[in-house]
Amino acid sequence: MLNSWFLLFIVFWVVVMISLLAIGGFFMFRKFLKRMPKNDGKSDLDWQEYYLDKTIHLWGDEAKALLNELTSPVPELFRQVAKEKIAGKIGELALKEHATTIDQDILIRGYIIATPKRDHKFLRKKLDELKIDITPYEHLF
Repeated sequence: MLNSWFLLFIVFWVVVMISLLAIGGFFMFRKFLKRMPKNDGKSDLDWQEYYLDKTIHLWGDEAKALLNELTSPVPELFRQVAKEKIAGKIGELALKEHATTIDQDILIRGYIIATPKRDHKFLRKKLDELKIDITPYEHLF
C-alpha cells in the first residue's frame, strides 16, 4: 500500500501539472486568436508586421534608444513582444501622418495608445524619470 505522504506528493504534482497546462493553454489560445484573420483577411500580427516593415527605415538611433528605455520596466520574458506590438502601433501612426522620421512625439503617442490602461501608471512614472512633459499627451491616457 502507498504511504500517505507519497500519495499526497502525487496529488500535489497532479494539481501543479494541470495548473501549468491550463496557464500555458491560455497563452497559446491568446496567440492563436491574434493569428486569426479578420474581415480584411489579415490578422492583428500580420498588420503589426506590415507596419514594422513599412516604417523600419524611419527609426533612428534616438527613437530606438527611447523605445528601449520606455520598455525597460517590462519583464525580460515579455519585453521583445511588447516592443514589437508598440513599434507596430507607432509605425501605424507614422504612416497615417506621413512622417519622415519617428520622432519623440510620435513615439510617445504610439506607446500610450499601444499600452493597456493598467500599465499607464508605469509609463507615467518612466516618462517622469526621463523628464518628459506629459501634459500634451494627457488626452491619450
